[in-house]
Amino acid sequence: MATLSVTHQESITINNTQYGGTNSFSITGINNVIKRVITVAANNDTTLASFHSDQHDDDMTIDVENVKYVRLTNLDGSNLINLNFQLDAGEDDSAADESASFQLLAGQSFIMGDADDCMSVDDDAATPDFTMHPLESIIVDSGANAVQVEMLIATV
Repeated sequence: MATLSVTHQESITINNTQYGGTNSFSITGINNVIKRVITVAANNDTTLASFHSDQHDDDMTIDVENVKYVRLTNLDGSNLINLNFQLDAGEDDSAADESASFQLLAGQSFIMGDADDCMSVDDDAATPDFTMHPLESIIVDSGANAVQVEMLIATV
């Protein structure tokens, strides 16, 4: 077992005052790491990772209950990407029932912890919904440009 150490650092000075900061944390018990760079063709949606409650469903499926850290980085120098998180609201490993999308600008990263019961969406009201659902898959939309995305997933 290994320990994943993560440090986030911001540095910004305005009128000679430093507003940045450094925050660090560690995740113990890490047994597996999936790290790869994926080229996403222009005008394409590409599934980066799939998750189920039983990792033996498929050779490339990740056990959602074991995920402790996910980082997705847009390696492109000028083009944004759209990240789509498919959620298994029925928690039955059959298919995604909900989805949420985020825009990730060039050079930026999206980071999350656990993938089990991690996100919620509500499309019929603008009220907070805290009934969390597990991640079913992560999809990237490249827009009109080919881009590269780095993915790191750490599991216990």
